[in-house]
Amino acid sequence: MSATADAPPRPAGPGAAAADSAPRSVQLSAADRVSAAAWPAVAVLAAALVLAPVAFLAGGLLDPAVEVWQQQWRTRLPGELLQTAGLLVGVGVGTVLLGGALAWLVSAYRFPGSRILAWALVAPLAVPGYVLGFVVLSVAGYTGPIQGSWRAAFGQTARFADVESLGGAIVVFTLVLYPYVYLLARAALADQAGTANDVARSLGAGPVEAMRRVTGPLLRPAIAAGAGLVMMETLTDYATVQYFGVDTVSVGLFRIWRGTFDRDAAAEFAILLLVVALLVVAVERALRGRARFGQAGGAGAGMTPRRLTGWRGALATVTCLAVLVPAFLAPVTQLGVWAVAEAAGPRGTPLVSRFGGYLANSLVLAVTAAVACVVVAVLLANAQRFSSWRPGALAVRAATAGYGLPGPVLAIGVVLALVALDAALGLLGWGLPGAVATGSFVGLVYAYTIRFLAPALGAVEAGIGQVPDEVTASARSLGRRPAGVLAAVHLPLARTSVLTAAVIVGIDAIKELPIVLLLRPFGFDTLSVWTYNLASESRFQQAALPALAIVAVALVPVLALAGYHRRLGSRP
Repeated sequence: MSATADAPPRPAGPGAAAADSAPRSVQLSAADRVSAAAWPAVAVLAAALVLAPVAFLAGGLLDPAVEVWQQQWRTRLPGELLQTAGLLVGVGVGTVLLGGALAWLVSAYRFPGSRILAWALVAPLAVPGYVLGFVVLSVAGYTGPIQGSWRAAFGQTARFADVESLGGAIVVFTLVLYPYVYLLARAALADQAGTANDVARSLGAGPVEAMRRVTGPLLRPAIAAGAGLVMMETLTDYATVQYFGVDTVSVGLFRIWRGTFDRDAAAEFAILLLVVALLVVAVERALRGRARFGQAGGAGAGMTPRRLTGWRGALATVTCLAVLVPAFLAPVTQLGVWAVAEAAGPRGTPLVSRFGGYLANSLVLAVTAAVACVVVAVLLANAQRFSSWRPGALAVRAATAGYGLPGPVLAIGVVLALVALDAALGLLGWGLPGAVATGSFVGLVYAYTIRFLAPALGAVEAGIGQVPDEVTASARSLGRRPAGVLAAVHLPLARTSVLTAAVIVGIDAIKELPIVLLLRPFGFDTLSVWTYNLASESRFQQAALPALAIVAVALVPVLALAGYHRRLGSRP
């Protein structure tokens, strides 16, 4: 259907203005003018709400509390900075080596079980670091069965590796976070680097030379991006490092907030954590350099794998299992054994009876956050569809900035923003009800929406972006305004992507710990908080049931990723 003098013209492309624009000779109605201005306004408002917590944190730089920094520098801050730097470097190097090597192994070779192992190696991503951390401590810690057997065999004074240490934390983070590097490196090998590697091998280069001169440089952007995600996840962690006695900047922030309830001091410390996060981003960009992916004619056909047989094939299989067993199979099995024992034992009854309440809290929070993120994401995606105003497009991108903020920084920023809002409303005689500004469900949902809006928007944009412009223009030419097109056309056609966005946000919300620890209302405990509290008291068996529930829920998107990578493994 073509545009007529009485209908808006057909848009030129995905980012073009949809039918809100009209020929100069046509006078837009008041409703059309309001509609044309409303969609960019939605994007600007969303960006303002996302950036407000960061703005209030940055405002503290105008009037720094010198005494806070002096006191921190005299006591814990130097050690926290060194421990944080050591943790980030150790985990970054460990995940790059482990994830990159495994991606190369399953992409370049075929060996017994390689097709199953290729997607199973993604599974550790479903295990939060704080869950694997307390399982490792309970089994390999000083009072665990491994060290007990060691002392029984070699004497009570026999030395054993110190598990509760920086090294132990690095191992745990490496095991649960290497899939970030593995996923991106394997995708790059399948889509880009495979053809280049095959060409290098056909020209006489050996495997090592081909990797060093051709494949390695092509993989650098993917590996650097994966390492950046890993270090951001490591930086924002609080529970795992506390289990292992590692005093990081995040732990310092929690200590100030929960120990003194000094909002201004916590805000000052949150700025430091934000600076460290920005340094991580800068390092990741530097590691990428100017490298970019490129493949003439689209995606490549992937690598041509070589078959390994005999002892070489067995060694490759054992190598993959040597990672998969301690990172996923063994801890999940141990959690299952503990959960069954706790449910059957007489002491387990009270805890099991409370499981339903904690699970309900987690689900209510996850569903509310998912709905909020999806609604905002749908509005932002359509703001781009129905408006070509460039500042509006920039506002949409700014609205995704919360995903790069460490959870503790975001939580403190949300508190400052809500306190400022309460003060502003108080001048008008209104004020926020109850404890909204200091610890409330509203604050939690606000923080979660900022934190998880980016993945929701990515999924929604992927679905709405596939709706042909001709369909949108046809609906507009029939008199439907943008809101009507959204309800009658875009949402039905993109419902799978919208549902995917909701699932992603919901699962991330159930796993999230730092934000809910800082912002939860009194008495509102989720599965993640319950797990952390029990494990902190060394009640490992009792923590198994909520931990196993978190892992089971988190497996949903991981299995979807595994299915995708299984299809990658079936490529010739």
